[in-house]
This record gives sequence, C-alpha cells and structure tokens, in this order.
Amino acid sequence: MPFQLFSKVALRVDLSSHKLQKGDVATVVEVHPGRAGQETGYSLEVFNAVGETLAVVTVPESQIEALTTDEVLHVRRLDVAAIAT
Repeated sequence: MPFQLFSKVALRVDLSSHKLQKGDVATVVEVHPGRAGQETGYSLEVFNAVGETLAVVTVPESQIEALTTDEVLHVRRLDVAAIAT
C-alpha cells in the first residue's frame, strides 16, 4: 500500500535504537521507491506530544501501517536520554 507524503502512519515494529515502539505514530516525509525486487522505503518524522521532532527514521513499507478510524492515540513517556541521541 503506497503511503502519501505527510500522511500519518503507525509503526508495526519497535525501533529500539530510537526508543520508538510498535504503535507510535509518525509522519511520512519522503518516499524511497525500491529497485526491481526491493520494497519501497519511507522516511518518517516522529514528534513528541507538543510537536517537537524526536527522530527521523527510514523504514521499509512492511514496518508501517495506515491509521484507522477505530484507533485511539495514546501518550506515553519517552526516556529523556532518547531526546539527546
């Protein structure tokens, strides 16, 4: 499923190197078409609850999913050390 620029998506996996968890919401900021036989990739920007950038990560399409109308956003505390990295 191709995702549009600036659409909101949810992570399908933990990205522990960035202290991100499955279900965290991110914004698509770049699309990286794969070569023949390769999966499309996406650069995502992840924000904290007040809109500050926490991370920009690149993942394959299989690691993200569309948000749906039957889901509710949730706030969780992020380890302070994650912001410095």
